[in-house]
Amino acid sequence: MSKTEQFNYITYGTKTNAAQISQLLEHISLSKSNRPTPLCIWGMHGIGKTELVREFAHSKDYQFVYIAPAQFEEMGDLLGMPRIEDGVTRFVAPDWVPEKEGPGIFLIDDVNRADDRILRGIMQLLQNYELVSWTLPKDWLIVLTANPDGGDYSVSAMDDAMLTRMMHVTMEFDVKVWARWAQQAGIYPTGIDFILTYPEVVNGTRTTPRSLVQFFNSLESIPDLKQQLDLVKMLADGSLNVETTAAFITFINMDMDKIISPEDILNAPVFKIIEGQLRALVDGKTKRMDILSVIMTRLTNYLVYSKEELTDKVFENLKAFILLSFIPNDLRLAMAQELVNANNKSLKKLYSIPEIGKLILTKM
Repeated sequence: MSKTEQFNYITYGTKTNAAQISQLLEHISLSKSNRPTPLCIWGMHGIGKTELVREFAHSKDYQFVYIAPAQFEEMGDLLGMPRIEDGVTRFVAPDWVPEKEGPGIFLIDDVNRADDRILRGIMQLLQNYELVSWTLPKDWLIVLTANPDGGDYSVSAMDDAMLTRMMHVTMEFDVKVWARWAQQAGIYPTGIDFILTYPEVVNGTRTTPRSLVQFFNSLESIPDLKQQLDLVKMLADGSLNVETTAAFITFINMDMDKIISPEDILNAPVFKIIEGQLRALVDGKTKRMDILSVIMTRLTNYLVYSKEELTDKVFENLKAFILLSFIPNDLRLAMAQELVNANNKSLKKLYSIPEIGKLILTKM
């Protein structure tokens, strides 16, 4: 049973994925208001809320400041410490307080894990972008993350007075969005294939996108996973729950880690050889649409985020792949639509393939 089935978790705002939350951050950060309403991103632990905000700031070349108020033991950690100057007591701001004008992102991470006293102090910051001893400079956006109420998280409840000082959105795991990020981030390819094959495992108490990435990173130096299954199991047990470990061992024993990479498909000198390998994987006595779906998703992600124009040879291989007879039309259409809508203009050439152009146009 997953955590979400065990508890009645309470979150706020639209439930959506990481890519859509990035669009929301983009919109808010372009606000003409000098003090835009803070945004609180709710979600389960380990799904990448913090990294999403950090990567957004870095991608926009914004300044970025991070605080974790759960680590604050007294109000002075938030407000600053008093100092007497010329007989007058003044507060000195903490050294992490930004001093330069933005654009910048000020991230308050795991806000509702903070002590109730700290939460009350943060309320003033959310309302006025200032505290007793310091003020956020112009063009900074406050973003918060929070774990759900109503479950097994050790969190402090936020009352309506605090909740109404923020906008809210809830981040949920989306396997395709995650795979797209993981491919760009250079995550262990076998790990990406595993999650695309078993997306339901990302729901356990110990199995989260964060713990999975930790596990996948530990596998990169192992040349043959099947030959060192005992080591693989120890590494998995150290990061994941029992069910996920069992699923990964099964994945390796079924040779699913031998899935053909996007680079091998697109750069194949002779596509007929790749076609034979694909057919052996997918089109045997038992149709393995799960494997085919993984291969197509990874190939689509690779092409969508490629900034290079397709060479004639690469396009011919892509054409040969997308027209493989054992690909169902619904999967073929979904892949073609995503590719022609990508920013890479050379993918528009897919319209020139009669079978693909007709398929897309009849569904518009």
